[in-house]
Amino acid sequence: MKRVTAIWRHKTYQDCLEKLRIWEEKREYCRHTPEHFLDVARLTWILALEAGIPAKKEIVYGAALLHDIGRFRQYEEGIPHEQASARIAACILQDCGFEEQEQRQILELIRSHRTKTQEISLSGLFYRADKLSRSCFSCPAREKCDWPEEKKNLEIRI
Repeated sequence: MKRVTAIWRHKTYQDCLEKLRIWEEKREYCRHTPEHFLDVARLTWILALEAGIPAKKEIVYGAALLHDIGRFRQYEEGIPHEQASARIAACILQDCGFEEQEQRQILELIRSHRTKTQEISLSGLFYRADKLSRSCFSCPAREKCDWPEEKKNLEIRI
C-alpha cells in the first residue's frame, strides 16, 4: 500500500485536508475526516469481498482517501465536491505512481460516489459504503440532520 501512503503524505492532499478540517471544525453533522475516508475504504473492501467483486485494495483505499478531499471547494466556490475531488485527485494520483487505467478507475469511483445505483459493481458498493459509514444511530445531531429518515443508518448493518 505504498502508493496509498504516498497519497496520504502528498503535500496537496495534506493542504486540502487542512482546509477541509478548518471548514468543518464547527460542523454539527458528519464531518469528512480521515476516519470517514478509512471507514469507506474498509466497508467497500468488505462488501466487494462478500459480493465476489474483483477489486484492488490500492484502488479502493486510494479512492476512499480522495473521494471527499475537494469538499472545501464546495464550501468556498459551490463546486460539487465529487467534481472538485476528482480534479485534485488526478494530480495526486499521477504523482503517486498510479497507472493511467488505475487513475481512471479511481476517478470514476470519486465522481460517482454520490450517485445511487442498485447495480452490484465496485461503484455501487463504494456508494453504499459511503452511506453505511455514517453512524446515525448514535449521532447527537440525528434529529436535526437533513438526511431523509429512510437514508439514515438507524441500525448497525452492512
